[in-house]
Amino acid sequence: MLRLPVYMDNHATTRTDPRVVEAMLPFFTEKYGNPASRTHVFGWEAEEAVKQARQAVAALIGAGPREIIFTSGATESNNLALKGVAWAYRERGNHIVSVVTEHPSVLDPLKRLEQEGFRVTLLPVDRDGLISSDQVVDALTPQTILVSVMAANNEIGVLQPLEAIGKVCKERGVLFHTDATQAVGKIPLDVEALGVDLLSLSAHKFYGPKGVGALYVRKRNPYVRLMPLLDGGGHEQGLRSGTLPTPLIVGLGRACELAQAEMHDEAERVRSLRDRLWQGLSSRLDEVILNGHPTRRLPGNLNVSFRYIRADALLVSLRNLAVSSGSACTSAEVRPSHVLLALGLEEDLAHASVRFGIGRFNTEEEVDWAIEYVAEAVTKLRRMNPLYQMAHATPVEREA
Repeated sequence: MLRLPVYMDNHATTRTDPRVVEAMLPFFTEKYGNPASRTHVFGWEAEEAVKQARQAVAALIGAGPREIIFTSGATESNNLALKGVAWAYRERGNHIVSVVTEHPSVLDPLKRLEQEGFRVTLLPVDRDGLISSDQVVDALTPQTILVSVMAANNEIGVLQPLEAIGKVCKERGVLFHTDATQAVGKIPLDVEALGVDLLSLSAHKFYGPKGVGALYVRKRNPYVRLMPLLDGGGHEQGLRSGTLPTPLIVGLGRACELAQAEMHDEAERVRSLRDRLWQGLSSRLDEVILNGHPTRRLPGNLNVSFRYIRADALLVSLRNLAVSSGSACTSAEVRPSHVLLALGLEEDLAHASVRFGIGRFNTEEEVDWAIEYVAEAVTKLRRMNPLYQMAHATPVEREA
């Protein structure tokens, strides 16, 4: 039975899986010790739970447990990776390469580093939102210390060629960071095969709790050095001081276990639902544009522009469907997404974009309902738009 409202904004956040919640609950009320307390059983239980979670995170991405540093989420992980490398390797060089379509949690720290005297090169993307390893090669200089390229884009879901980029970085002796927030738990990732030296992730993007994430930091070939953002206590090998949130870490670990066990089948199911949604919308409506690469994208991502409407007006009409717009709202204006503009989309199409995020708990029934619901809303808005009416009028109607 269909229950409203329907949630299809799984790139923004995901529902915490009940199995994750079940694993977390004892660590709030029964096993509530501090994992740094090593003189009693409460501390030992918490320490063991953290150890197991660390192993689960490491196993999901092909890393070693000691290479996992727990953080509050991907924003902190990205800041620690970028600033930590920049400060630690300042004597070696001052140049960082990234991509114009990165998440603000990468772009904003890079702006801060520029204020400190670092040089940043942001690579442009093609119409599908992709870069090439050749672009990275051309951007590298003797002063380059870090390349940061996201694994999967949070808006259009495109998957960057990490393995080819990692190979280039290894050949040049440059560290390689990827913001894998949207990719972890949804597609296979192996830091060794990809040549990744630092990787950011966040639990709430793949059915874990909010408020916890991790940074993978390579410990061999090469051993990556970082300067910490926080001082005080020396937790997490001195890279992230502060009492560990054991319940959240347990939740992250359980989310990783579930992802590793179910990722293949889940990706196929979610991809099928995504394709069903796209086929339904594109058959019901004209002038619907797919944003991003048609196949090289996350299984559950669908970003489309409905020409002749404004996405913000559409979202107001879709009160029973949780999706997101490609526009960023500020107090003064609604501006189109920097990602969509980087693809070369005209501003009107960027303003007309909607991101659907299909996830673990979505059903065929919800997808079929969403197709009809969105098509009806778009059609209604277009009827009120004289530009659409003019563009689709017959010659006789235009003369009249």
